[in-house]
Amino acid sequence: MTTAPTYAAAAIGTPTPVLSVAPVTLAAPGRPVDLQVRVSVPTSGDDLPIVLLSHGHGPSNHLSSLHGYAPLADFWAAHGFAVIQPTHLSSRTLQLDPDDPEAPLYWRSRAEDMSRVLDGLDAIEAAVPQLRGRLDRDKVAVAGHSMGGHTAALLLGARLTDPGTGAEVDLTEPRIKAGVLLAAPGRGGDALTEFVVEHYSFFATTDFSTMATPALVVAGDDDPSPHLTVRGPSWHTDPYHLSPAPKTLLTLFDAGHGLGGVSGYDVAETTDENPARVTAVRHLTWAYLRTALDPADPAWQKACDALSADPHPFGRVESKA
Repeated sequence: MTTAPTYAAAAIGTPTPVLSVAPVTLAAPGRPVDLQVRVSVPTSGDDLPIVLLSHGHGPSNHLSSLHGYAPLADFWAAHGFAVIQPTHLSSRTLQLDPDDPEAPLYWRSRAEDMSRVLDGLDAIEAAVPQLRGRLDRDKVAVAGHSMGGHTAALLLGARLTDPGTGAEVDLTEPRIKAGVLLAAPGRGGDALTEFVVEHYSFFATTDFSTMATPALVVAGDDDPSPHLTVRGPSWHTDPYHLSPAPKTLLTLFDAGHGLGGVSGYDVAETTDENPARVTAVRHLTWAYLRTALDPADPAWQKACDALSADPHPFGRVESKA
């Protein structure tokens, strides 16, 4: 089993206790239900950068909601971020009408949820008094796993054609300064399976050429996703290869779609369960976000130096500026 990276303790420091509040409800006129979020923050510290964390669409009943992704949310919050996790309309916890035209993945509303969160930061601070005045609203990032990675890509500038109207859709959120795409979907066209073309046709026109916001793309080299693509694991690297600089790609050796288990602690659906890999993912993503939101912060360079010096690395990093 891959061991945890040796740079972790020195580069990241001592964790702070975390305050997590859920559900915080934001009024959402026109949405089938109001938007509920989880807010996780360190119990001390000010000027907290914000990470919007978008869940995937896995088989579990509750992980695909504000209840999931604790390995990432807990760690990021314990090391200086305010992490906000919405329950998207795609979540099984909501049990919405399966005949809704946007069901089951709700690609558009997922991205709109994140803009709604940023619009509602005053309401979030009012609902969590311990948070009032502690957010740095100029430092906002988005992260997402699997379908959440697609959501993050749209917010970072990727576009697609609405299969219902034929119009190009631009959901870029200018308040978001950086992103992390974890096992995100790749391009459409002949890369997709017949099932996806028939049932999730919005994937067919995904265009990363406009995804200009800086981002870290994380992909496992053992993540073929045969239900989605005919291209194998390389499909998940498309957001890096097909988007403009600056971008960074972290390829994880022997990692499947769960990237070791980022969606929750001891999740049975994780086919590549590896706690050390999860530790590596959350450390590297933390370091990337620290530097992406504050270029003077050396966390990312230190992390990359430690990775390159590891005689048994768990992955490799490549970048384009």
